[in-house]
Amino acid sequence: MNKCPFFNICGGCQYDFSAENYKSEKSSVLPKIAFTDAPIWGSAGVRRRADFAFADGHFGFFKKHSKDIIDINKCPNLVGEMNEILPNVAKLPWTGSGSVLITKCENGIDININSVVVFCNVDFRNAVAKLPASIIRVTWNDKEIRKYVDPEIRFDDKIVHYPSGAFLQPTAETEKTLRDLVVKYIGDAKKVADLFCGIGNFTFVTNAMGFDIFGNGVSRDLFKKPLSANNLNQYEVVIMDPPRAGAMAQCKELAKSDVKCVIYVSCNPNTFMRDMEILGQGGYKLTTAIPVDQFVGSSHWEIFGVFEK
Repeated sequence: MNKCPFFNICGGCQYDFSAENYKSEKSSVLPKIAFTDAPIWGSAGVRRRADFAFADGHFGFFKKHSKDIIDINKCPNLVGEMNEILPNVAKLPWTGSGSVLITKCENGIDININSVVVFCNVDFRNAVAKLPASIIRVTWNDKEIRKYVDPEIRFDDKIVHYPSGAFLQPTAETEKTLRDLVVKYIGDAKKVADLFCGIGNFTFVTNAMGFDIFGNGVSRDLFKKPLSANNLNQYEVVIMDPPRAGAMAQCKELAKSDVKCVIYVSCNPNTFMRDMEILGQGGYKLTTAIPVDQFVGSSHWEIFGVFEK
């Protein structure tokens, strides 16, 4: 793969994923966790979602260590379908400032725009209407300004509706890797809770009871109202895939519970280690810990952990 022309200019990648020493460079920033397995490496050029920015008529990525925007109409770390539509998106009459989350779904491209400008203007709406048909939905501050069909996401053989701006693993490849790991370590367990379940990456394949603010499960804010130890005791295994803030309140309840196995998928090693200490106080031991290079090119590591007691 050729080196990205924006490397060391754009703030998205800290490491050159095309370089021969990429793995050794990124391995040097592995978090201080007693990993039981070697890193699982993701592929470059398969990222299916990305956050862009716009301001003063410019659309692209933030410049490294800056809020200036580099005009972008192609990124070698993205899937081809996203790169095909980027030139058209970049040419839209952007006014004001804000963020743009572009996601490749199973049946097309979804664009979610958040802006300080409450409503888009007529010129922008008319330009959006002329975008390629592969762009199936565009929202501005959660208001649909174009939709052909509802975007869908596939988890193995399960297809679900994709809510605008919802959480999704950045690549289908590492999403499946994590899902397969969860299935492996759940084993024969029948009573499973999927906490912070989102739209169901782990929920359906494990036949779990899902809990989250929105998505395919019970509507519940686990930060404000975590499942109690008594509620948790009905489950053999608990899966958690929280946001970067981690799951401190929920881990305090888990530490008091009789749940034998907790599978914790984390995108933030710092909050993972904080929560690991809480679980440890409740008698849990980290028996499996695997780093996953889910955010290729960045300094971020995904952690897959299994706690047992």
